Amino acid sequence: MTESGQQSANPVSETFELAKSIAHVPLGCFSVIASYLADKIPNLPNADRVDPHDLLMVAFNDDKSGAWIEPLQKYAATLTTARQNLPAAGLPAALTTSCGNILDAALKFISTSVAAKTFDMKSFEDFSGSVHPDIRTNMKHAAQAQIKGVQDLMTSWRAKIGEQAWADLYCVVLSQWTTSVLNQNTIIIKDCMNAAKVDTHLIDLPGLETPKDPIFTALDNLARIVQDNIAAEMVFPKDTKVADALKGKEDLLSDEILIQLGSSTVAMKSAPTYNTTAGGVCPVRK
Repeated sequence: MTESGQQSANPVSETFELAKSIAHVPLGCFSVIASYLADKIPNLPNADRVDPHDLLMVAFNDDKSGAWIEPLQKYAATLTTARQNLPAAGLPAALTTSCGNILDAALKFISTSVAAKTFDMKSFEDFSGSVHPDIRTNMKHAAQAQIKGVQDLMTSWRAKIGEQAWADLYCVVLSQWTTSVLNQNTIIIKDCMNAAKVDTHLIDLPGLETPKDPIFTALDNLARIVQDNIAAEMVFPKDTKVADALKGKEDLLSDEILIQLGSSTVAMKSAPTYNTTAGGVCPVRK
């Protein structure tokens, strides 16, 4: 706690980080081998959802190359250390089991691939599909740890400042763009706030990466948002629709641009279908 009353805390237990990081192990393996995939759409379920151009951008290395072997072996060394230390981590029994299953399966996939000096999407899907139930177990425990940690901290702060001050609480959540919709912190914090003001006082700030000074970024943006809220009512007292646009995420010119383009609404696009020629049934059932 600083003299200004500012307090920094990490409310979530280590269980959250351990469960989440091990759940990401299949993704870690994929990140090493992805660029060495064949640049043709594999015969997998929902293959029509794969953009051929995007796949070509990802699989830019020669799929006959063995340059992936050394980095994958280095990753295996990290996973081996994690596996050795897992029993001493003090995790719940079910989580220990699921983490062990994920690590063992990953190490087996790596060992088999390195020995054969080759891999393909079938072998990777065999691995990733086999640990899907264990990943779900890890997600469950990570979510439980995060909910408890954040709720306990918010409850203690609420008791410290009192109900009247808590009713006016602003919360700013910094997130990466990839997790900005249904952000996990936003979901938890929302339930802790004043229900009457949460729509205007819970602010999501998505970005491409974590800012160097997240506290300054949050406070600076909050100050701008609060000032815009007051300015909106003072500058546009006779046009509440425009005032609401200035206070929210809309651009003030958006309505006028839509009118001039001949559209009154922005249609939400469904998931695109790219590969209309992919056919057949995937032989891998996971």
